[in-house]
Amino acid sequence: MKRSVSTLFTALAFLSLVSTRHACAQSKSISPAVGIWQGALSVGQAKLRLVLKISVSEDGTLKGALDSPDQGVSDIPASGVQISGDSVVVMIASIHGTYEGVLGSGKDSLHGTWKQGGMSFPLSLARSKSVPEIRRPQIPAKPYPYGEEEVSYENKAAGVRLTGTLTLPRETGPEGLKGPFPAVILITGSGPQDRDESLFGHKPFLVLADYLTRRGIAVLRVDDRGIGGSTGSVLQATTADFAGDVLAGVGFLKQRADIDKTRIGLIGHSEGGIVAPLVAAESPDVAFMVLMAGTGLTGEEILVLQTGLIARAAGTTEEEIGKTLARNQQLYTILKSEQDSTSRSEKLTAYLRSTWDEWGTEYQKQGMEMEKAITPQVRQMTSPWFRFFLTFDPRATLKKVRCPVLAINGENDLQVPPAENLREISKALRDGGNTRVTIKELPGIAGHGRLD
Repeated sequence: MKRSVSTLFTALAFLSLVSTRHACAQSKSISPAVGIWQGALSVGQAKLRLVLKISVSEDGTLKGALDSPDQGVSDIPASGVQISGDSVVVMIASIHGTYEGVLGSGKDSLHGTWKQGGMSFPLSLARSKSVPEIRRPQIPAKPYPYGEEEVSYENKAAGVRLTGTLTLPRETGPEGLKGPFPAVILITGSGPQDRDESLFGHKPFLVLADYLTRRGIAVLRVDDRGIGGSTGSVLQATTADFAGDVLAGVGFLKQRADIDKTRIGLIGHSEGGIVAPLVAAESPDVAFMVLMAGTGLTGEEILVLQTGLIARAAGTTEEEIGKTLARNQQLYTILKSEQDSTSRSEKLTAYLRSTWDEWGTEYQKQGMEMEKAITPQVRQMTSPWFRFFLTFDPRATLKKVRCPVLAINGENDLQVPPAENLREISKALRDGGNTRVTIKELPGIAGHGRLD
């Protein structure tokens, strides 16, 4: 769930940075730490490369920046750089992160800790001569051996126009591919996503569409509401609203002579794995469904599991995890019990203020005022999307799905724990009488981590 339930990787919030530049002025003479430093954060079996760049401006001011090559993001500005002897502190206020390290004896390594969101991760960095190149060899290059068409259609019930790309296999004669073709609709995960589900330099839906179309399957991938050419706003919509958009896509495909109306399927990733069952339960036109990192638990159940898994992977003590879960439970209780929106916001704000000294430590180190930290959190929690996600139980919907289903989750996914979710997906489908169910836990795959 990329919008509100984040692993370390999405929690870095590289897509919504606010640039701040007020580094501490120091002399060029303290320069053993000046240079390019590269290392990798480890969370469970997942790794994320980070590059720290420390330089000195002409006026002697220390500057810093952070790159995340695996996420396709570079030059996140440091808000402060402090060097005292062999000790180095780099603060990056825009993502609420801090690196604290000490130079090794040879001055070619830094050993320390990355801190963010109340969690700490050991991080050692080695001096590097250059910034690593970001390569995405899996992204297909034109010309494609198939047709590509820009399309647009309406979700009339919501007054939303959706735009996207339809890729179509080419007919290759009597012995080759010949239409009408089976088709799939790709359904993005949470947060504002373009048709390629572009994230941190990756384009997973472009890669998937290319693979399937080369093998004779037409693929429709669409910009989310308010993204690209699509109208509406993803920020004011819920998962149920997105299901309406996908239903409109099914209707669009059914009208085309080059699409086999009896073989239209859905492939949903992350939140898309919640959307797809909503559509399949309502529309008999859905011939099959693939859930990638889909959920079988309520949002609240997922958040509880996720919080513990990510915190333990970061080395957080069980005592601290218990405190965090207790605080979160109070927030969830307020969200579920308060029906008046004003009262809900006021009570959430009051509770976060009263516990600021417990959860706001990292924000305070960054010099962030309490209200500036609380306001966006309350806004997110009170959004229509989050309140729907917190309480929605996909099991009731899955029991209504009659088409064949393939559900796949990554073994190392800390964001959507595979065992618990796959078990509930399987049980709900079979309890509803669906025997055409395949469940796979993919070994060594994070699911919400690196995509290369």
